[in-house]
Amino acid sequence: MTSAQTQQQTENFTNPGFSSVLGQQISTPHNCRHSQIHIQAGYIIKSGSAESLHMEVEGMEDEGPSSQSELPQSEDLHLAQQGSLHLESSVPVENVFVDKKAVDKLTEGLLSHYLPDLQNSKRALQELTQNQLILLDTLDQEVTKFRECNALLDLNSLFTEAKVYHNKLVNIRKEMIMLHEKTTKLKKRALKLQQLKQREALEKEQQREKELERERQLIAKPAKRT
Repeated sequence: MTSAQTQQQTENFTNPGFSSVLGQQISTPHNCRHSQIHIQAGYIIKSGSAESLHMEVEGMEDEGPSSQSELPQSEDLHLAQQGSLHLESSVPVENVFVDKKAVDKLTEGLLSHYLPDLQNSKRALQELTQNQLILLDTLDQEVTKFRECNALLDLNSLFTEAKVYHNKLVNIRKEMIMLHEKTTKLKKRALKLQQLKQREALEKEQQREKELERERQLIAKPAKRT
């Protein structure tokens, strides 16, 4: 391949309508079995009006370097035209046309896929938040009640006083039992004394009657005349 042909292929590849082409390889087998040419475009980067091109041309020859001269010039031109058409078929980035309907449909599809789950999660989080607020209000009310109870009555002192009063009640009960026993004993003793007094009074009465009877018997009787 001559230098003029290589320059022509390079000019065909450096079309200013392309922004970037990476790793594209053009392989055109020829009818002749003598050689095969691989043209590989490494990268074409466009920055403003500056362009850089890296081209690698590899020639694989089966029958020596003389086979390159046997390739017709028309085949080289055809190869360059095919490479240019292949590169021109790719759409530049800055000229990409986006269909609004396609974007809308893709957006609707994405929303229809993810939106129900997100809405369910939102409702679940709202219910959880509401339940937590209710629970917090309930706990606040209970804490307020306990604080009021502690402010009005000290439970520890109340239990201590209850224990003291319980001991006092137990002691009073014991004292009442003792008093009841003493009262019972006194009643029995009083009954015995009453019975003893009645017996003594009865005995005195009987003794008095005996004495009166004896006095009657001792009264002098008039003597009988003989």
